[in-house]
Amino acid sequence: MRYYVSLDSAASPDSQPVEVDVTELPSGELQVRIGGELVDVDRVSLPGRGLISVRVDGQVVDLTTEGTPPDVGVVASGHRSYVRVVSERQRAADAAKKAGGGAGEKIVKSPMPGRVVKVLVQKGDEVAAGQPLLIIEAMKMENELRAKAPGTVAEVHVTPGTAVEGSAKLVTFA
Repeated sequence: MRYYVSLDSAASPDSQPVEVDVTELPSGELQVRIGGELVDVDRVSLPGRGLISVRVDGQVVDLTTEGTPPDVGVVASGHRSYVRVVSERQRAADAAKKAGGGAGEKIVKSPMPGRVVKVLVQKGDEVAAGQPLLIIEAMKMENELRAKAPGTVAEVHVTPGTAVEGSAKLVTFA
């Protein structure tokens, strides 16, 4: 299966996704190509929710993942990154939806369970792509959620102190 992976897309919205081809062999091993180049990869799920140990070209990295695809938070060596992982199938489905007259993403959802610390926008605000919308605290870390595209805030569904589940509606754009 081919995946398109974007790292910290809010920090650099113009960056192009990296193509990652993953094939599970009959032995259960993974064959991975990143940008067409074969990479030696092995992974093990560890006890606990969202814990994965990955070996890439001989280097082992323990990851904690949170959220639901396509937008996933990843913590490795104490550093948090946001990754957007879209399968080739999902990409085709999204293209079909847009061709059918659908607009861009109008709802910002929580990528993980947490607590809203600060709301930085209100109904009627015009926002630019990459502009911070709100801050959610999860796993004792504050996470700034940003607008993926410019737009007008139609509704803010949360207030500071609100506990939210993963995929909870936070902000709707007009």
